[in-house]
Amino acid sequence: METVNVIINGRSYAVPKNATVLEAAKYAGVDIPTLCYLKDINEIGACRLCLVEVKGARGLVTSCVYPVNEGMEITTNSPRIMDARRENLELLLSGHDKKCLSCVRSTNCELQKLCRDYGVDADAVGGRRQRYPIEDSGYSIVRDNNKCVLCRRCVAACNNQGIGAISAVNRGFDTEISTEFGRPLSETTCINCGQCIEACPVGALYERDDTAKVFEALADPNKHVAICIAPSVRTAIGEAFGNAIGTDTEGKMVAAVKRLGFDGVYDMNFSADLTIMEEATELVERLQNGGKLPMITSCSPGWIKFCEHYFPDMTENLSSCKSPQQMFGALYKTYFAQKMGLKAEDVFMVSCIPCTAKKFEVKRDDENAAGVPDVDVAITTRELARMISIAGIDYNALSDEKFDDPIGKGSGAGIIFGATGGVMEAALRTAAEVVAGVPFEKLDVEPIRGVEGIKFAEYKLGDTSVKVAVASGTKNANKLLKRVQSGELDLQFIEIMACPGGCVNGGGQPIVPASVKNSVDIRSLRAAVLYNADAASDVRTSHENSAVKGVYDEFLGKPGSHKAHEILHTTYVKRGR
Repeated sequence: METVNVIINGRSYAVPKNATVLEAAKYAGVDIPTLCYLKDINEIGACRLCLVEVKGARGLVTSCVYPVNEGMEITTNSPRIMDARRENLELLLSGHDKKCLSCVRSTNCELQKLCRDYGVDADAVGGRRQRYPIEDSGYSIVRDNNKCVLCRRCVAACNNQGIGAISAVNRGFDTEISTEFGRPLSETTCINCGQCIEACPVGALYERDDTAKVFEALADPNKHVAICIAPSVRTAIGEAFGNAIGTDTEGKMVAAVKRLGFDGVYDMNFSADLTIMEEATELVERLQNGGKLPMITSCSPGWIKFCEHYFPDMTENLSSCKSPQQMFGALYKTYFAQKMGLKAEDVFMVSCIPCTAKKFEVKRDDENAAGVPDVDVAITTRELARMISIAGIDYNALSDEKFDDPIGKGSGAGIIFGATGGVMEAALRTAAEVVAGVPFEKLDVEPIRGVEGIKFAEYKLGDTSVKVAVASGTKNANKLLKRVQSGELDLQFIEIMACPGGCVNGGGQPIVPASVKNSVDIRSLRAAVLYNADAASDVRTSHENSAVKGVYDEFLGKPGSHKAHEILHTTYVKRGR
C-alpha cells in the first residue's frame, strides 16, 4: 500500500495515499463526526459536520471528501472547529421536529447523539420551519419529513438499490425528500426493502408499527396466536439489548418471546426447509421437462416486487413457491389447525422477520391457502425488540429456551437462508440427491458464500451440469438479469436477495450507526452466526428434516403434488413502471 505522511493534531502518521482526511483520521484514533456520510454510498459533504482545519486551505474543509497529500497538517478539534460544528447542529435543529421522547429512534439517533456530545441548545436558532404531512400510504414504510435533516443518505441508499423512488426536490428553504411528482410512496416503484430506513440517521423513515395489533391478539382469549421467527432475526436482535454485532442469542430470544404469551413459538427454518423441498423439486422438473429457465428464487418479496416492476417478462422465471414466511402461515392454518381442532379464522399468525417488504407480502393476492391470509401480521426484528422492552422482559437475564415442537425443527440448510447464497446452497444440497440419489459432494458451497454482489458457479446434478448465479441488492440483480436477457449468460438457476448481503442486512434489522457501518462489515458478522449454526447442526439438508417428512407423509403427499401447489405456491403480477 502506497502511503503519504501527514500530521494530525500535531503528530505524524503514514496513511494510504488515496485516503480522505476523514479516513486518515482513523489512523490517529480520531473519529470525526458525520451525519450525511455513509461509506461507498453517500460521500457528498452536505451536512458540514466533518469540518476540519488544513494548513494552507482557505477556511474549514469537509473531511469526508477532502483528499490527503504529502506533508498535510490537519487539526480536528480546535475551538474554531467545535464552534462551527455546534452552529451547524443548531441550524439543523431549527428545522427539525424535536419530538425526541416519542420518536422511534430516540437513544439511537445520530443527530441526538451529536447534539448531546456538543451541548447544543435545541432552541438556539428560531424562525419559520416547514410542516409536512406524514406519508404512510403503504404497508411497510412511513416517511416523516418533519424530522428529515436532508442528509440524502436515504436517496443514496435507494439509488444504490437501483430504484430511485425518492430524491431531493425544490431548492433552498423549500428543499425536501420526495417521490416523483410527489406521489404516495405506494404508487411508485418502491420495493419496500427498507434500506432507506437503515441509512437514515434520524427518525424520518421507519417501518409501519404493527405491534399494537399483536398485543391486541395476544389479549384476545378467542384467538390462538402463534409466531414464526426467521433465521436472520437471531443474528441481530441481541444488538437491541446491548450485545455485540454477530452475537447469537437464539435461546434468549425464544425465552423472551414465550414470555410475551404466544400459544406457539416456532422456527421459520422449518418452512425454509419446506421451501427447499418444493423449490428443488420445481428446479429438477424444469430441467428435465423443458421448463422456463433460468429459474429464479422467490423468497425475497422486495426482489419479487422489483422483478414485477423492472423485469415483468421474467416473472415466468420466478419459482412459484411462496416464501418461507407465507408457507409457514399457510401450513399452520390448514394442516396444523386441523390437527389442533382450530378454525383457520381463529388462528392469528405472526411472523418476525428482518425485512420490511414482508409487511407488503402478507397483503399480496394469492397468499390465503385457508381462505384467510396465510400470515396476519409481519413484524420486524426492531418491532419484536420493542415488544420485549415494553413488556418489561429482562432479555439478557433469561436462560436459553428452545422453539416449540414439532415445527421447531429446522435443518442447517434452512438456517443459512438469511445469508446471500444460502437459498442456492440449500437447494443444491437437496436437488443433487433428488436427481442423482446421492448426497451432494460438499455441503459447504464456498464459491457462492460471501458478500460479493454477484457470484457464479457450476455444479453437477446427476448427469446434468447446472450453471448458477447469486445476486444480492437489486442493483446487482438488474445487472445480472440484463446479461441473461442479452444472451451473454447461460444460467439454469439464480438466487436473488433484495438487500445487499441478504436478509441479515434486511431493512427491519436493528439500526447500526454510520460510525460503525463505515468500519465494520455487519453483513459478514451476522452471516457468520448462520453458517456456524449450520455447521453445528445434526441435520444439514432439508430433505432429512423429520418434521418436513412427516408433513409430506401425513398431509401433502410429495413435493410438487397438487395439494402442495394449492397450499405452498403462488402467482405474480406484471406491474411494469
